[in-house]
Amino acid sequence: MKKSVLKLTAASLAICAGLSAANAETLRWARAGDSLTLDPHAQNEGPTHALAHQMYEPLLQRDMEAKIIPALATSWEPTEDPTVWEFKLREGVKFHGGEDFTADDVVFSFKRAMMPTSAMKELLNSIKDVRKVDDYTVHFETNGPNPLLPNNMTNLFIMDSGWATDNGCEAPQDIANGGDNPCVRAVNGTGAFTLESRKQDSKTVLKQNPNYWGKGEFPLEVTEIIYTPIQEGATRVSALLSGEVDLIQDVPVQDLPIVEKTDGLKLNTAAQNRTIFFGMNQGADDLTSDTVDGKNPLADNRVREAMNIALNRQAIQKIVMRDQSAPTGVIMPPFVNGWTEALDAYPEYDVPKAKALMEEAGYGDGFGITLNCPNDRYVNDEGICQAAVGMLGQIGVKVNLDAKPKAQHFPLIQNKTTDFYMLGWGVPTFDSEYIFNFLAHTTTDKLGSWNATGYSNPELDAKIASLASETDQEVRNATIAEIWDTVKSENLYLPIHNQVLNWGMADKVNFAVQPEDQPHFKFLTFN
Repeated sequence: MKKSVLKLTAASLAICAGLSAANAETLRWARAGDSLTLDPHAQNEGPTHALAHQMYEPLLQRDMEAKIIPALATSWEPTEDPTVWEFKLREGVKFHGGEDFTADDVVFSFKRAMMPTSAMKELLNSIKDVRKVDDYTVHFETNGPNPLLPNNMTNLFIMDSGWATDNGCEAPQDIANGGDNPCVRAVNGTGAFTLESRKQDSKTVLKQNPNYWGKGEFPLEVTEIIYTPIQEGATRVSALLSGEVDLIQDVPVQDLPIVEKTDGLKLNTAAQNRTIFFGMNQGADDLTSDTVDGKNPLADNRVREAMNIALNRQAIQKIVMRDQSAPTGVIMPPFVNGWTEALDAYPEYDVPKAKALMEEAGYGDGFGITLNCPNDRYVNDEGICQAAVGMLGQIGVKVNLDAKPKAQHFPLIQNKTTDFYMLGWGVPTFDSEYIFNFLAHTTTDKLGSWNATGYSNPELDAKIASLASETDQEVRNATIAEIWDTVKSENLYLPIHNQVLNWGMADKVNFAVQPEDQPHFKFLTFN
C-alpha cells in the first residue's frame, strides 16, 4: 500500500503559522491564595500543587475528571514479585533546560520526596527502595504488596537530578521552620509551561513550553498564563466582571448569582474532593491558649462531643455557605474508598445536651481558647470560624478567633503550636489510608505530619500501617471501617462540611471544574 506524502509549500506554511498565531491565547487566572513555594516536595497543599502541575509533572496524573492517566510513565504494573512495581518511562522527554529525562531523575525525586523535610513522605511510607533498571525503567520495592501505590503518585513531581543538585536543592525546603533553597523560586520541569517570572503573592507568568512532549496529545491552546492571587473575594469577582481576568477559582458564595447572570460570563460547579473541619489539641497535659490552669479541657472526650453537637452545620450551610456545601459527620468526602452514608451522618445540633456534657466533664462554667483559622484558603473559611465562635459560646466555650493568611496558618499545624484550628483535607489517592497516614497516625518521622491533635493510639497505628500491604480488599475495607469507628467515637476532629467548587470564567473559556480543584491548563480550550 502506498503512503501519501504531504508537501508543505511556503504559502501553506504561512497559513499554518497564521492559524497558530490566531489560536494563541493568554489566560489570566486568579484565586484567593498563592502557591506557598515552587519546591515541588516542600508542601502538600492544593494551590501549591495546582501551580506546580503547570510546570512539573508526576509519573501519573489525574485528568480533569480525576481519572488517572499516563504522564512521565507510560505503563506500570507489579512484577512477578508482588512487592515490586515496574514503571516504564516516557522516552524523548526534555526538561525546560534541555536536559534529558531519565530514570535517574525519578530515583532522585522519589528519594528526595521521602526525606524528613518533605511534606509528601506519608504518601511513600510503604516504599522500601526505588531502583533504576535502565534509563527508562524504574522499580519500586514496597514493604509488602501495595496494590494502591500508583494512586499515591499523582502529585509526586519529578525534578532534574543534575539541576537540583547543582542548585543546592538536594533536600526539600523545610517550609514549616522557615527554610529556604533556590528551588523555592526557580523551576526546571518537564511540564507544558515554563516559568517566565514570579513575584510571591503578586503575579506569576508562565509561557507555553515549545518542546513539550504532549503536543498532539493535549489541546495546548493556552500559550501564556498570568496568575494573580487576589485574597479579597469582592476584588476577585470585580476583576472577572471587568475582564481583567478570564478565570477565577474560589467564587464567593454571595457573588454566585452575579457571576451566573452577567453577560459574557459563566459559572461551572462541582462537588469537591475536600472536607472542612476543626482539630483540637487533646494530647497535651495543658494548653497554652486556654483559660484553664494545669489541665487540658480538650483531653476529655465529653468536651469534644459537646463541641461537636454545639456546631449547627445546617445553619453554616444555609447562612454562611448559601447552600454551597454538604454538611458531614466524617472528615472524608463521598469520593473516597471507605465512605458510607452512616459515617457521613452528622450529629444533631443539641445545645442542652452539649451543656450537660460540659457540666458532667467539670466545665459547666466553660473556658476560653484561641481558634486559629485561615482567611485565604477555603471557601468562606473565616466566615465559618466566626459562626463557630458564636455557636461554641452558647455552651460556655469562649473562643478568641485568630484568622491569618495560610502562609502563617499552616506552620502552626505542622509545628504543633496550635490548640484549636481549622483545616481542610482533600484526598488525591481517593482512599481512606491517605487521611489516616497524615491525620490519625501518631506523629513520627514518617507519618502523622498534619496530626496536631496530639492523639496517639498504638493499636490504631498498627491498623493504619496494615493498609499499605493488605491485598484482600474485603479485609482492608473492614480495617478501614474499624479505624473510622475509632476516629469518630474519639471525636478526633469536628467535621463541618464537604466543599462545593465554583469556578467563574469568561464565555470564551471552555473548562470543566476538576474535583480536586486543580486546573490543568493544557486541557483548556477556547470557544
